[in-house]
Amino acid sequence: MSLGGKHLFGDIEGQRVTFVEKKVTEDRSAFLKKLLEHNGFEVLIQEDKRASEEDPQLYTVAVTDMVFNPTIWVYQRKLLTFDGRKVTPDYWNQRTEETQPQYWRTKL
Repeated sequence: MSLGGKHLFGDIEGQRVTFVEKKVTEDRSAFLKKLLEHNGFEVLIQEDKRASEEDPQLYTVAVTDMVFNPTIWVYQRKLLTFDGRKVTPDYWNQRTEETQPQYWRTKL
């Protein structure tokens, strides 16, 4: 699940949440948890059920803020990195550590 625009919500262990990403690896869930907690959100992580023991363990990452929409917060540049720079879509998706102000790359 990447930045898609839809506001997905539900519950985890009886707590109403906004889903940030579903079916992510442990490393991705740790990155998102650290980044979102740095920005003041309460994060919940739930292990997804596996069909068999051979399948990798995946996780669902959610926040308790019901109005949080990751797409809006990233594209409106409301989230900050750990060193105070604004989060870009590529930073969110862990493609790069760069946080240039544009959303796209152009060839010069």
